[in-house]
Amino acid sequence: MCALAQPHNPHDRIYRVTPLSHDYISSDLFPEIRLPPPEPKKRPPARKSKPKAPLITQATTLPPPSATPTTEPTAACVAQADAESMAAVLALHPDYRILRRLKPCVQWPGEGAQAVTRIVVLDTETTGLDHSKDKIIELALLRVDVDTATGLPVGAVQVYDGLEDPGMVIPKEVIEITGLTDADVQGQRLDEGRIAQLLEGVDIVIAHNAGFDRPFAEDRIPQFSRLAWACSFADIDWKAQGRSSAKLESLAQALGLFYDAHRAEMDCHALLAVLVDKLPQASHTGLAHLMAAAKKPSFRLQATHAPFDAKDQLKARGYRWNGEQKVWHTRLGDEAALQSECEWLKATVYHQRSAVVQVEKLSSAVKYSSRPGEILHRQL
Repeated sequence: MCALAQPHNPHDRIYRVTPLSHDYISSDLFPEIRLPPPEPKKRPPARKSKPKAPLITQATTLPPPSATPTTEPTAACVAQADAESMAAVLALHPDYRILRRLKPCVQWPGEGAQAVTRIVVLDTETTGLDHSKDKIIELALLRVDVDTATGLPVGAVQVYDGLEDPGMVIPKEVIEITGLTDADVQGQRLDEGRIAQLLEGVDIVIAHNAGFDRPFAEDRIPQFSRLAWACSFADIDWKAQGRSSAKLESLAQALGLFYDAHRAEMDCHALLAVLVDKLPQASHTGLAHLMAAAKKPSFRLQATHAPFDAKDQLKARGYRWNGEQKVWHTRLGDEAALQSECEWLKATVYHQRSAVVQVEKLSSAVKYSSRPGEILHRQL
């Protein structure tokens, strides 16, 4: 516990104390010995850890490892870039589908086509379904030339969208659908001069459900009755094209687009966007299909004096019941379809008995209007 040192004087005894560990020296046993305070235990230096990379929860685009950019991006640009990056990542995943807001196109490339067809895309919003008593509250037109060879629009799109006071209270259900109120249309009137200007030289008017829009348009603007019409709802067999629904919103969604529906101008832009795309089961666009359909007559076939017990078969076939004339009827797109339908009627409805049915031939000048076509009769 201590070391004995040799003194210079043999009678002197000097003790040199060499402090040892506190484990061996106790102040209780040797109170006369002052020990230095214990040195504090040194902790091992903390290991430096690399900073963790932040958890990436969305796709991001990193800037190139270059100098500081000269222009600071705006918050809107950054948000848009992030949104596009996320959309691109989700589009690659089989469990997600991306819908983008429709951006109307008012300038198409390819001006100077050798042959063009001038079309007007039309939509109306009305106070109800009966053109004999209801009125237009909004009318929209898009006029554009279509390259006959490609079926694609070329050049500028001329746009008209106008409101009109119907002179009656807008029903609540119409307000809920369109968002248009009595205050919105009060004192408003369609610009007939501008509409007449847009209709000059037009070859075809196209509407989605022209059987609804055409009677309203003709009652309000008689110039519409002198034009050929085509219907993107009835003249294209969307089911045969692989679409689950012929509703315009559904057709747009199939192309990855959404829009604010039930306002006339946006409905027109959506229809044009749908029709410039190639039909899924064809090599041509929807516009090209409608331009060809407008050149051919269609037929309204009446199953005259059909037996009562055939009503379920007729209904399943797509026939509609006319309560005023008390007859089942259907619309057919061409002569070949008419011939095939007459054969089906004779075999299935009339059970091979002789029958005379009424056929109404409809040119594009009267097709989808409330005016009658050429009445014919056919012997089965």
